[in-house]
Amino acid sequence: MRHPLHPALVHFPIACWSLATAADLASLLMGEPAWRFAGIVLLAGIGFSIPAMLAGLLELARLDGDNPAIRDINRHMLMVMAALCCYVASLFLRLHGTHFVAPGLLAIGLSVLGFLCLGVAGWLGGKLVYGHRLGVSPLPPA
Repeated sequence: MRHPLHPALVHFPIACWSLATAADLASLLMGEPAWRFAGIVLLAGIGFSIPAMLAGLLELARLDGDNPAIRDINRHMLMVMAALCCYVASLFLRLHGTHFVAPGLLAIGLSVLGFLCLGVAGWLGGKLVYGHRLGVSPLPPA
């Protein structure tokens, strides 16, 4: 299969984490229904992030080590890992055993910080595709 799998998989954690952050902020006004939903999609986003990251690593393994995109790839990976760390920490702060509890301001703050890291990672991912043309079919001869 020549079509890269990573771009197809990243939509799931991005959607889940974005919804979790929005629900966390909504929970400040709406209370329990919002923070419970945030916890569920936060957990789903963490689960979906693993295959997306593995697919990204497989795509990275296909590149030459001297590819000019490596610097941006490393930044992209760093921001994704930072987002994952923020969301995992936020998840642990809202768990009591196996049950979700209302998130404190630290848990919500980590969710927002994770979302900001995710936004930077997405921008860098766009730069990899549109700037460095990674994962894009070569242009036909003119």
